[in-house]
Amino acid sequence: MCQPITIEPGHHVNLAAIDPAKVDGVWDKKSAAKQIKRNTEKSRDLAYKLYAENHRAVLLVLQGMDTSGKDGTIRTAMTGINPQSCQIVSFKQPSSLELDHDFLWRIHREVPRRGEIGIFNRSHYEDVLIVRVHNLVPESEWTTRYERINEFERMLTEGRTTIVKCFLHISKDAQRERLQARLDDPEKRWKFSKGDLAERKLWDDYQEAYRVALERCNTQHAPWHIIPSDLKWYRNLVVSTLLLKTLERLDPKFPEAEEGLEGIRVE
Repeated sequence: MCQPITIEPGHHVNLAAIDPAKVDGVWDKKSAAKQIKRNTEKSRDLAYKLYAENHRAVLLVLQGMDTSGKDGTIRTAMTGINPQSCQIVSFKQPSSLELDHDFLWRIHREVPRRGEIGIFNRSHYEDVLIVRVHNLVPESEWTTRYERINEFERMLTEGRTTIVKCFLHISKDAQRERLQARLDDPEKRWKFSKGDLAERKLWDDYQEAYRVALERCNTQHAPWHIIPSDLKWYRNLVVSTLLLKTLERLDPKFPEAEEGLEGIRVE
């Protein structure tokens, strides 16, 4: 069965040694599509029970280089789930108001409520990634953020939020092909920015920033899952399977109905 790549907390992460095109088992695009459909149907029903139970929450965190497929993963893995029980948050450049607070302030405001599945399309990890690569705050500041993130995530898990962190791992060649595809397709060109090329030149810096974040924020209460993402269909298969297994492990139940309802007839 397809599995994300996990590394024991405290161990070294070597992204260069992890194949972004890795496929476990004999999956192909057609068989993966069938399994994804089964996964999402089961996840839909469990998400409804989670919503009805209103006791716990799930937070799916998606991080990855540009073009790694965060949007596509969300569209596929969350197919059919009731929007009432699901919220998606994309963290862009912080506003002046957000910059006047601690870096986690805007994040905490968006964590899912009980009964919800929350999806972070980028997340609090931007504050040890882009901030580090572009020297947006002093090193003495961002180096303290790893442990603050760990404590923040511990607080969420102790408050009955299960955190599922996915790093969508792509190769530099795959990114080049996807950026070029955006340029070549008039209907996708809106997604391309000249700034993407400048960011691409910082590939090695971002890989190092991710390596450190994956190592220092890989905890028992909120472990990282590295998702080989060069093949979009396999990426979607792994994430949808991971989400389903998370919900199955939580095993949400419908709450007990009010007593004395037997025999009532609505006139």
